[in-house]
Amino acid sequence: MSEHKPIHVIGGGLAGSEAAWQIANAGIPVILHEMRGVRETAAHKTDGLAELVCSNSFRSDDATSNAVGVIHAEMRLAGSLIMASADSHQVPAGGALAVDRDGFSAAVTATLADHPLVTIMREEIATLPPEDWDQAIIATGPLTAPALAEAIQQKTGREALAFFDAIAPIVHRDTIDMDICWFQSRYDKVGPGGTGKDYINCPMDEAEYNAFIDALIAGDKTDFREWEGTPYFDGCLPIEVMAERGRETLRHGPMKPMGLTNAHNPQVKPYAVVQLRQDNALGTLYNMVGFQTKLRYAAQKDVLQMIPGLGEAEFARLGGLHRNTYLNSPVLLDGTLMLKGRPGLRFAGQITGCEGYVESAGIGLLAGRFAAAERLGKEPVAPPPVTALGALLGHVTGGHLAHEEEGGKRSFQPMNVNFGLFPELEPGALIDPETGKRPRGKAKSSVKKQIMAKRALDACKAWLAA
Repeated sequence: MSEHKPIHVIGGGLAGSEAAWQIANAGIPVILHEMRGVRETAAHKTDGLAELVCSNSFRSDDATSNAVGVIHAEMRLAGSLIMASADSHQVPAGGALAVDRDGFSAAVTATLADHPLVTIMREEIATLPPEDWDQAIIATGPLTAPALAEAIQQKTGREALAFFDAIAPIVHRDTIDMDICWFQSRYDKVGPGGTGKDYINCPMDEAEYNAFIDALIAGDKTDFREWEGTPYFDGCLPIEVMAERGRETLRHGPMKPMGLTNAHNPQVKPYAVVQLRQDNALGTLYNMVGFQTKLRYAAQKDVLQMIPGLGEAEFARLGGLHRNTYLNSPVLLDGTLMLKGRPGLRFAGQITGCEGYVESAGIGLLAGRFAAAERLGKEPVAPPPVTALGALLGHVTGGHLAHEEEGGKRSFQPMNVNFGLFPELEPGALIDPETGKRPRGKAKSSVKKQIMAKRALDACKAWLAA
């Protein structure tokens, strides 16, 4: 038996299961509350912990040049239950890590049930944790039960919890062709913290615009699941829906050319303009303004690369619109995922604004470690920002930029882990020490990712050792 008071974890998905495992392995009792078995959700099929609802893939397992593979490796270094269970129930998937979903969930459930410091309670928690739960983690994911979601809203504010993502694509800045595009704010307006050159502008002539509209309308699109409803509202209409309402709709909406002059060809006024806006504090990612879409990913990339200047663009995230309950975390959470104004209450997983199975588990891992450290009387120490875990934590807790022109509305959106969230390399890091030359083109991108991956894993090992 432990002399420590237990930590409560609400939600037995990937994030909650990982958080509970990290806490128990630190020698602290944990009570894991899971409502499935008492109350079902619209998407889950079983009452198993860490049930995979959609895909059975954890995506790339390449830790040498892929950010997802790097976070896999970091979590393995940290003794992750989710990664251990995935590895032991792997199914063939090329370079990806895919799992037998039933075996994976059963392994997570059995491992936690067998741990002497873990108690699994099948019950719905309909309110915020009581004050005597002085250390607690809410990891209820995108399908948070209505009563708990209402309690969170009452505590954080009505606008602080979103129920649908309207996601616009995000592009890696260094893959945009600036020989075609240019920096300029509309009418050269200098907003708060701005310079009058705060947007990257991609110009279209009439023929390019019409071809783009045709491709949007013809593109393969996803449908809402029955339980999601159809949550269109004017502030986040998908671009293909706008295009279907009239050929000129986009040109008078997010693609309007007014107030812009092509720096490469000032005499020719663009027929339409696609704008991209800085999305993170590092300046490595740019968001396509007003370009939320329900095009399927394969069609989406083809269509978006028709835009002048984006022909070779690499996307940190493609667009979408779907149900996903999540917090405005950069405003509400501190650097250890704790709710500001409520000591000891943390959030983890998709409800914090990360996207994807492994990312949710990674944030659960951190929340569990932070809570355990506090219970042991230690100061929680976040992973370095150059690690995949640290980069993802940075996005969730403050790396995203809010924008004044959105009328005070939240602009924080969930994100998968990607190298665009990592700090840039030191000057000269890409120079070959033998030749003194920098790689160019695709070779540059490949070498850069390899260096970032090695830097991340070295920093993660040092963080865990400390």
